Amino acid sequence: MDIQQISDHLEITALLHRYCRAVDSQDWDLYRTVFTEDAHIDYSAAPAGAKGTREEIAEWLRTSLALLSMTQHYVTNIEIDLDGDAATVRAMFYNPLHLPGFDDPSFCGGYYHHQVVRTPDGWRSRDLREEMLWFTNSPVAEKA
Repeated sequence: MDIQQISDHLEITALLHRYCRAVDSQDWDLYRTVFTEDAHIDYSAAPAGAKGTREEIAEWLRTSLALLSMTQHYVTNIEIDLDGDAATVRAMFYNPLHLPGFDDPSFCGGYYHHQVVRTPDGWRSRDLREEMLWFTNSPVAEKA
């Protein structure tokens, strides 16, 4: 890797960390800085998930996460495939959370799939798709 590629990797990794901080602190202005204005975000793999534009999803998260007493995102195993001013990113996530009406915490994990682009303001995600691999203590009954 050359210096530019190393810098790009560090900046994209920082973008994912900012995403986690924005969601867990419920800072929706910060959340918007992770994405391009025309971004498409897809959380439909999660129980009662949604998909839509940056603004639609920021509002959905604002109302949905306000119901949770705790959430914390960990992002790891970040794989970045650079292609000039664009990159494909695959990162594992682990998310403990406390759902309303549950005595015990819930836990979920999977992958975030981002399409990111370099903008004048730095790297931004133009497309995010969450791939849910598992969910313990789920709010939705398991299918038989």
